[in-house]
Amino acid sequence: MLKIRLSMGGVRKRPIYKIVIADSRYPRDGKFLEKVGSFNPLLPKEKKERIKVEEERIKYWISKGAKPTLRVSRILGEIQLMPMPKAGNNPQKAVPKKDRKADDKKEEPKAEAKKEAPKAEAKKEEPKAEAKKEAPKAEAKKEEPKS
Repeated sequence: MLKIRLSMGGVRKRPIYKIVIADSRYPRDGKFLEKVGSFNPLLPKEKKERIKVEEERIKYWISKGAKPTLRVSRILGEIQLMPMPKAGNNPQKAVPKKDRKADDKKEEPKAEAKKEAPKAEAKKEEPKAEAKKEAPKAEAKKEEPKS
């Protein structure tokens, strides 16, 4: 299956991506059929050099059955080569990651404590009841061999 996807290049902390046509089984930076553009995420969105694309070749490959990945479809949507995919449902995206983790930790212990408390009480009661039931049987068994 053919994919239109990004292939990473550049150096550490300064990525630049090639937009390539590749078989989905090939590695990300591996063999590809054709380079159809480039994407530089470090440039501001207003600059034309941020996204360079050969529109005719992309249209050709899409007609041949190549499917763009989600990120490439968003890039192509920015340059209005295809419709922009709908946004996903991630209500936490605007919250910084550190704050997300802090909020999750605060909420989890309360929820876990409520869930675990009834279970812990039930478990404590059950072994006592079982021990009382088993104790007379054990005594009865011990008494039988003596008689």
